[in-house]
Amino acid sequence: MPSIDELRSRELDDLLSEGWKIRNENFPSILTVSAPGAKTYISDHHRNRRNSFVNISVTGKACALNCEHCQKNLLQSMIPVSSGKELKILGENLVAKNCQGVLISGGATSTGEVPLDDYFDAIHHLKELGLKVLVHTGLATRETAKRLKEAGADQALLDVIGARKTIERVYHLDREPSDFFASMEALAEAGLDVIPHIIVGLDFGRIVGEYEALKMVTRIKTSTIVIVVLSPLMGTPMENVTPAGAEDVGRITAMARIANPHSYLTMGCARPPGTSKKLMERLAVRAGITGIAYPIDETIEYAKRRGLEVIFKDTCCSLL
Repeated sequence: MPSIDELRSRELDDLLSEGWKIRNENFPSILTVSAPGAKTYISDHHRNRRNSFVNISVTGKACALNCEHCQKNLLQSMIPVSSGKELKILGENLVAKNCQGVLISGGATSTGEVPLDDYFDAIHHLKELGLKVLVHTGLATRETAKRLKEAGADQALLDVIGARKTIERVYHLDREPSDFFASMEALAEAGLDVIPHIIVGLDFGRIVGEYEALKMVTRIKTSTIVIVVLSPLMGTPMENVTPAGAEDVGRITAMARIANPHSYLTMGCARPPGTSKKLMERLAVRAGITGIAYPIDETIEYAKRRGLEVIFKDTCCSLL
């Protein structure tokens, strides 16, 4: 299997062709479209259901890092809880509304962890209620990983950053890329299904540590890899940033497919709107993704023309 460095030297069309070939050799001809109910999705093909899958913040709207790309904006749309008891009651109310699952997330501490210590028992309760429970951990210790596994969490989600300068500039963290690898390793060794996210263009739209992040993810051999793209948010220092181009996203997606032939590969919910979105999604299909969140109608039609059966799920894109 070629290394990430070897793949970088190849032409985009060559990478896309090989990614598509590998996808067809290892996966059925199905593209899963994910439309979790935290966001309204109405297309010619599907309309999702509110509360089918919700995002929960265990820190409310608070975050110690105040990252450059987010500035706490992403926390605003999450349902806040402040205790394990609140999370249990919320879970019971969601089940009554036919919710299928939750993503437990929140702002980070000054050292990069999502503070989960008070919530393991509540996570176990949500599992007993029949909910799928995904947890965005931030940087995770072995103890956190062990307790998440004991609580029954279905998946552990983690953004993986491959450049120290990006960690400092964007996340305001004094940590190394190796800390992100160590977190993936701890979660995997605890027996959790680790879902790494690679954010293309995280460093103010530039491609900086994405290839190193892909190297780390490839070493872990996870079941699923999620590719997301920086989408500049109003009110943040990145609101006027030019996002990564569609071809850069397509290249990294194809490389992820080739380097991880047996991993599910999804294009997550974050990517910029505008003229490049159509090409970005089309290249992702050509690269061999197995799933995509909230695609435009043209992408669904394109996937069908390429022989893929499109199925819809109102859950997180990592649940394929």
